[in-house]
Parts: sequence; structure tokens; C-alpha cells
Amino acid sequence: MSSRPHQGIGMTSQRTKERMVQRLGDQGIANLRVMEAMLHVPRHLFVDEAFAQRAYEDAALPIAFNQTISQPLIVARMTEILVNALPDQSPRILEIGTGCGYQTAILARLFDHVYSIERIAGLLEKTRVRLSGLGIANLSLKCADGSFGWSQHSPFDGILITAAAPEVPPALVKQLSDGGVLVVPEGTNQQVLRVYRKNGNSLEVQNLEPVRFVPLLGGVER
Repeated sequence: MSSRPHQGIGMTSQRTKERMVQRLGDQGIANLRVMEAMLHVPRHLFVDEAFAQRAYEDAALPIAFNQTISQPLIVARMTEILVNALPDQSPRILEIGTGCGYQTAILARLFDHVYSIERIAGLLEKTRVRLSGLGIANLSLKCADGSFGWSQHSPFDGILITAAAPEVPPALVKQLSDGGVLVVPEGTNQQVLRVYRKNGNSLEVQNLEPVRFVPLLGGVER
């Protein structure tokens, strides 16, 4: 996918991005670093051209392989949880579910290095080209079953799961650093956004709000 703006979007994207960020503030997003990242990353480049005019609406939109790009509010919300919970020098963030790469690009503006796993090979390759075209270099991408994490680069200060898990995969808990934070939409029919903080051998959990995500699926599609 080209990194050039979709036709008809380039002249209005800055204004519509500013309106999107203003809405995020009205909806409770307060971290200025997160707001700046949301303003900087061009969401219209992460959606199919047919939906480019809707890119800055607060709505989830379909992407390839029957997946979706999350609505801006939930992206900002999950990102803000990580940013507020972790010190600025936190270098290692693991994202489970790269998808189209929008959340990945936001994280890459806020942390030293992002490791991101996507199970659908065709989707990951398109995303790899997109992120490279945008000049985002502080990330590593892998096609794999995200429920097993990425042990070679663990422990991670923060883990963000962008698909609904019935429960947190044990491998991800193991790969979370002591004091690290894991953000996950958890559940099947009824999903809740939860935050886990690792404290030695125990996990502290906080329930936030109801959410709706596509399910976290195992197995690599090639």
C-alpha cells in the first residue's frame, strides 16, 4: 500500500485529525503524549480506500481478512493506560494482533521499541510495507500465534492484546516483567477491558469498561 494520501483525503486529513483528537479529549483522553501521537499518525492510510473518507470517525472499520481497525477512542484508551502506567524509559512493548498496524504506529511513537505479532501472514505483509513506507523503524514484526508471545525478547514492560481473549494466555504472563502491565479485552460474549500488573508471582487486576473485539485466535495462517 502506498504511503501517499488517498485521493480526496490529503487536503482535509489534518483538519479531520484535529477534530478526532478534540473528540478524544471530550471523551476523557487526557494524556498529551497520546493525543499528539493520535494527531500525527495518518489513520486514513491504514484503512481500505473505500473507507478513507470515514477514517477519522470514531468507529471501527473493516480491513482485509475479515479483521477490523479499532475505533480511535479504544486505541487511545488502551494506549493511555500503558503510557500512564509505565515509566518513560520503558523500552519493550509487545503487541498481540498487529492487524493493519495503526495501533502499532501509535505505540511506536511513544515507546523505544515495539514487538508486534500477527497470525495472518497476508495481512502482516501488507502492514509491513505500510509501516516501512511511513518510515517507522523502531519495531519488530513476526507472523505467529500471539498467545505464545515472543520469548526471545522478553521480559516486556507492557503487553497490549488487540483481540478478545477468554483468559490471559499463561505465556504472556510469564513474559511480562515484574511491575509490568498487560492490557487486554477479556471474555467471549461479554468482554471487559482489563489491566493486569505483575507483582512478583501475583497479578493485580483492574476491570475498566465493556468492549467488543474480534476474538484472539491461535494458529498461524500462511
